[in-house]
Amino acid sequence: MELASKEDVDAPLSEVFEAISDFASFERSALRRGIEVQRLGDDPTPQVGMAWDVRGEFRGKARQLRLELASYEPSSLIGLSAEAASLSGQSQIELLALSPRRTRISVKVKVQAKTLSGRLLLQSLKLARSKVNRRFKQRVAEFASLTEDRLSQSA
Repeated sequence: MELASKEDVDAPLSEVFEAISDFASFERSALRRGIEVQRLGDDPTPQVGMAWDVRGEFRGKARQLRLELASYEPSSLIGLSAEAASLSGQSQIELLALSPRRTRISVKVKVQAKTLSGRLLLQSLKLARSKVNRRFKQRVAEFASLTEDRLSQSA
């Protein structure tokens, strides 16, 4: 299953990239939402191979996964890969400067099933594809808006 969305942010590319590569902020945000996040390793600087163990509930069942920074190109790309017991996935966040003060965020997520239970979970998501797509695009838009607001307040 693949999901994709694009949003524009009224902020320079370098500031947007700095905001989306602030992994400590994302860790705190996940913890506030009741998701357990454990960073593997002590180095706080973003680099390929950086990883997290993540635990939380999804669809009424405890889930855990390993999230890894698969690609990292400053100012343009962040790629993450995720491995769970029944699913695996990749996500890619690309930034494109539309002008000196405007940046486009493109987010792509691809999820594959590894087991029968993973196939059942993906099938239920595919049956609700329009709702899942709408929610995904809404979340990306919320993220872009929050990023824009946070950057405008700090300027």
